[in-house]
Amino acid sequence: MKGKSKPKVSGSSKQGKNIEVRKSSDPRKSILGKSVVIAKRSIKNEVRELFPEILQISDPKLRGATLKAWVLGMERGGWKPSDIDFLPFTLLIPECDVSLLAHTRAVTKAAMRVGDVIAEFFSDTLSINRDVLISGALVHDVGKLLEFEKKQGFFVKSQTGGMLRHPFSGVYLAERAGLPAEVLHIVAVHSHEGDHGYRSIEAIIVNHCDFAVFESLKAKGKAT
Repeated sequence: MKGKSKPKVSGSSKQGKNIEVRKSSDPRKSILGKSVVIAKRSIKNEVRELFPEILQISDPKLRGATLKAWVLGMERGGWKPSDIDFLPFTLLIPECDVSLLAHTRAVTKAAMRVGDVIAEFFSDTLSINRDVLISGALVHDVGKLLEFEKKQGFFVKSQTGGMLRHPFSGVYLAERAGLPAEVLHIVAVHSHEGDHGYRSIEAIIVNHCDFAVFESLKAKGKAT
């Protein structure tokens, strides 16, 4: 009767071949990777709390990309979520006390209401993509995270800002975040750069709401 054959060991032989052994991954790298993921998740949560209007975007993919644009801007510009409530929305106003957060939320809320009124009265002739409108309003000034920087306690124009105004850097961040062309368009033409070209209905609304907020502050003597 034949005995049971011994199981073969992969990589072993009488000639003394080396057995390949996989090394375990460096635990420090694993911990670091998890820390980065947790940190990014924390930043996303903080940004989501800063801009509650983002929850008005019904498309989860668009909602996530809108959030990501702000996270990318903070990473590239070296800002923390809490900085957005202190970063002035413009450098044209000396000692500006209106933050980028307040301005962005005001423009977004105004755009939503204007869009809803237009949809209520002119739905037969005009079609407004509410998700695109809200997303575009929320990220219209995200490029200012690259246009501005803080030096010696003062907010000033960065080297990037001296070469590219925020509509250009904003399109860059929005595209990297995966936002669609309709939203990139709003970012690109929301300011004077879009005055002599085409604007979608959503872009027209954001443009007018943006300048309504700015001009209102200007009328109160906060801008020159």
